[in-house]
Amino acid sequence: MATVPQTDTAQEPEPDHGSRSGSGPGPHAARQRQAHWHAPLVGVVGRPWKRYKKHPAGARSTDDADETPVHPSLPGTEPTGLRRLLRHIEPLSQIARAARFYPARLAVIVFAAIIVVVTGLLSLPIATTSGERSDFLDALFTATSAVCVTGLSTVDTATYWSTFGHVVIILAAAVGGLGVMTLASLLSLAVSRHVGLTQRMLAASENQSRLGEVGHLLRAVIYTAAGCELLLTLMLLPRFLGHGLDVGHALWYAAFMGLSIFNNAGFVIMPEGLGAYATDWWIGLPIILGTFMGAVGFPVILDIMGRRRRPRTWSLHTKLTLTTYVALTIASTLAIAAFEWHNPLTYGALPTSGKIMTALINGVNARSSGLSTIPPEHMHEATWFLQDALMFVGGGSASTAGGIKVSTFAVLLLAIFAEARGDRDIEAFGRRITPSTVRLSVAVAFIGSSVIGLATLLLLQMTDLSLDRILFEVISAFATVGLSTGITPSLPASAKYVIVALMFIGRVGTMTAASALALRERRRVIRMPEARPMIG
Repeated sequence: MATVPQTDTAQEPEPDHGSRSGSGPGPHAARQRQAHWHAPLVGVVGRPWKRYKKHPAGARSTDDADETPVHPSLPGTEPTGLRRLLRHIEPLSQIARAARFYPARLAVIVFAAIIVVVTGLLSLPIATTSGERSDFLDALFTATSAVCVTGLSTVDTATYWSTFGHVVIILAAAVGGLGVMTLASLLSLAVSRHVGLTQRMLAASENQSRLGEVGHLLRAVIYTAAGCELLLTLMLLPRFLGHGLDVGHALWYAAFMGLSIFNNAGFVIMPEGLGAYATDWWIGLPIILGTFMGAVGFPVILDIMGRRRRPRTWSLHTKLTLTTYVALTIASTLAIAAFEWHNPLTYGALPTSGKIMTALINGVNARSSGLSTIPPEHMHEATWFLQDALMFVGGGSASTAGGIKVSTFAVLLLAIFAEARGDRDIEAFGRRITPSTVRLSVAVAFIGSSVIGLATLLLLQMTDLSLDRILFEVISAFATVGLSTGITPSLPASAKYVIVALMFIGRVGTMTAASALALRERRRVIRMPEARPMIG
């Protein structure tokens, strides 16, 4: 802790010993006598914190002369090669500066760099079962789908890629999931630093967390993700062993699916797919639970773990996310079950318990992971349209899910209800939602809708497919869900590039757009007169 030395600075320096200005008593000494309050602070190392001034050429101050001389490095100890390069560019300081001043730009660059690396690894001959180099578009598409935790693929994941390819895909999904939660939390941290002191104090009193510490944030994200993935692996392992698999294959399937479920990646490596487990609750329950943990978001998980015995003290974000998520899950489960209960190609051939489990899986996964025990291409068009809306909403903020997020949807609903009741303020759980939050929610929803509309128009021009299938594919890619009506492999190359761009924009676009808009908030002293244009 810095301390102020108790030396008397009002005493005039001796003329024989010299002063800082090199002259005797004068105006400078008078200023020293009146400046006791800004005496130099002594830091932890015991050295005053000084503001150094430039001296003329050839001149040297007494302070410089008193400094400890820098001894040359011993022979053979000088940094060479990569160490010298890293010391020169200082990557950690550069990343910290980018995270503070350009958070949205950092998120885009990081995800693009990871996609490039994964594309290069999947382009290797060892990544395919045939031993031949994969097509560049297939490698790029799979890499983007893995890093953006989508699950769409132009090839069969289980049979086309080798074990090395599977390892690359699941590690890319894990890194992408961690990156999403970390970068989203860092972006929220940057936004919180940008707001005023009063708002920051209110947020700190509400959250009661140490998210301001980047090191604690990163450790909490990694520990949370690793713990959830390990739990899912242990839950799935006994069931795979019960299906007659050896220990190695069972452990590999359990670990892969554990990471894929929690990160909402949607990839499956079992050759038989998930259709063989349509009635197995020991497989279905981990899928539902893992998808829920990954989709609600890291801030919600941390808040619940920190205050699990005091639900009333949960933050407004946690309450809104959980309430909206559970309500949408119940409503979508009942609606999908009603639409598909008697469909012979989907639910009709399953027993009652299998129908209930499949409906729960579809109700939860339709907004995030995209895992399904029933092929979506055989569902009714009404179910497709319902899933379009669910995928567009997505999961929680700072989570592995995509979409506009359930908190955005909740704020829009609350704004509509408040306007319908004629309330002046938008309130929820004893808190008043600020108008800037409402404006940001409207902007995010409008940007997402515009991107989906533009991509739909492009794909309609590039293909001869119907609107319902195109819209389903576009929303699934934008919301990083991964559900498909089976048209992904048959799309032309130009349409596949559009899907790649959609997955990337949906993964980082909504997050960076929200943070960029929040960081651009400005306050004007002069405000224009109010006016009410006609609406509706």
